[in-house]
Amino acid sequence: MTKRRNQNDENLKLFDHNPHQEHLKKSRKRALVIITVILFCFVVISWRLVDLMIFDHDKLSRRAAQQYQFKKTLNPERGVIWDRNMKEMATNIDTYSLYAVPKLIKDTRSFSREVSPLVKVSYKDLSRTLLKKRKKKFVWVDRKMEPEAVRKVRKLMDGPGFEALGMMTEAKRFYPKGNTASHILGFTDIDNIGISGLELYYDEFLKGKGINVSVSTDARGNSLSGEIDDNVSGNNLLLTIDEGIQHIVERELANAVEKWKAKAAVAIMMDPSTGEILAMSNRPTYDPNLSVKGPNRRNRAKFEKFWGDRRNRAITDIFEPGSTLKLVLAAAAIEEKVVKLDDMFDVSKGYIVVGGKRINDAHKMGILNFSEVIQRSSNVGSVKIGFRLGEEKYYDYLKRFGFGDKTGIDFPGEASGILRETDEWSGISLAELSIGQEIGATPMQIIRAFAAIANGGLLMKPYVVSDIISPSGAVIKRTTPEVERRVVSRETAETVKNILKMVVEEGGTATKAYIKGNLVAGKTGTAQIFDPKKGRYSRTKYVSSFVGFVPADDPKVALIVVIYEPQKQIYGGVVAAPVFKKIVENTFTYLGVPMERDANKIYLVTRSR
Repeated sequence: MTKRRNQNDENLKLFDHNPHQEHLKKSRKRALVIITVILFCFVVISWRLVDLMIFDHDKLSRRAAQQYQFKKTLNPERGVIWDRNMKEMATNIDTYSLYAVPKLIKDTRSFSREVSPLVKVSYKDLSRTLLKKRKKKFVWVDRKMEPEAVRKVRKLMDGPGFEALGMMTEAKRFYPKGNTASHILGFTDIDNIGISGLELYYDEFLKGKGINVSVSTDARGNSLSGEIDDNVSGNNLLLTIDEGIQHIVERELANAVEKWKAKAAVAIMMDPSTGEILAMSNRPTYDPNLSVKGPNRRNRAKFEKFWGDRRNRAITDIFEPGSTLKLVLAAAAIEEKVVKLDDMFDVSKGYIVVGGKRINDAHKMGILNFSEVIQRSSNVGSVKIGFRLGEEKYYDYLKRFGFGDKTGIDFPGEASGILRETDEWSGISLAELSIGQEIGATPMQIIRAFAAIANGGLLMKPYVVSDIISPSGAVIKRTTPEVERRVVSRETAETVKNILKMVVEEGGTATKAYIKGNLVAGKTGTAQIFDPKKGRYSRTKYVSSFVGFVPADDPKVALIVVIYEPQKQIYGGVVAAPVFKKIVENTFTYLGVPMERDANKIYLVTRSR
């Protein structure tokens, strides 16, 4: 019995130490642990789902609504505009724009009442737009917002009830120089489409190619899908404008307007040998970074001033050039050999009567030779020269020099000016045209005519853009100097140039334009403004001008200065000539040209690339 019990105990010990049984026990323990972990994870996940579906439902609904997808045409980045030295004149910056999904808005009026104070849209306009487009998936609320407005709107969007709002990043046109060259550059609309200036004229090159994409954005404007390939970005423009010279011209023009309390002013600087525009300025001016809403009852005056200040008078406004037109008269008379330099003209009466109209000189001058008639700007002598030339020949030379036709400058809105056919002339038209009346010209037409004398008799086509450059840096279009025609011989141009030098010397009408060390050739103009309401020339309103080129013997710079309706003084030699002098002196300093120099040394306006 005892022996059997001992045997059983021994068998149990053997059973307890069976390796298979040990492994089975361990497997059961591991399975229990795994099941426990799985059950725990299931409980945690289930609780999270309950939390998301029930407790965080409103919050997640807002996020889902704000992560909205829609189809839209995206505009690529607009091309950069550089001056001739690669300084940025127009570029792009990133801004935020606010949109809404009208179909997700439950209470439009309440929604508009909360949003409108934070954006540039009135409550009335916003609610009307949202109601009108309540079935739409997308509508702009405010475009290209200021940073402070973005901050306030984002704070509003973080709260409940504004799930229908979203933000998107957009490129905004930016002009880093402010109002510098604003009339040249122009500006764009809210969609970065050119509205005026070079922005308009070269819009097809600058704007690139838009594409339709599906865009998803979250509430903070983060793009979730939809991109623009670099190859559709706009092309860049390289200008002939020198930002440094432009600044000088604008500063001196502004000083002149302030000094003479003038209504407006224009200045254009050109390279006479190429037709390149180095600077072009207008006063009043504007900052293209600023905008104004369309006209309404409250802001009509502000709107009209806004657009009036944006008008580029240099190419759009015509005026009677007055005595500056005597350049063409002198050139035509010499070319046609109807006068000699020593021909004498009796202007001692101080007036001449033509067709019952009396034409006066500023004062009596006695007997003058041909050169002195131009130097001292005698109207009586000019009328007598005009009679020698005759209607048909004078008209022909006016057309040759480009009057009555657009110059063809690469700029929108250019005026043709006014030059009537000879069969429309009256009995006094030849006399009037001889002193620069009965004709309408733009400042650009006048400076081009003087540039033709400066370069030896060639009429050049003016231009502002030298190169159009692709986003990759390749030049896809280059403008080269273009001669339209020869207007007079080189010999005639040299003769006229020598006469124009006398205008700035003692006894001439523009001694205030004299520049020590560099000879100036030019001509003054003082023209009455015609009053269409009264049917006669105004006795108080004048346009004062001076046009010239420097150095006279080898001209590199041609410049016109026009001051509209100056007060206290009216004569071009007093009002405009000093402005010419200051602009040229400062420009030569900027370019490193010493005022005292060897007469045979040539200084060039250099281009930096």
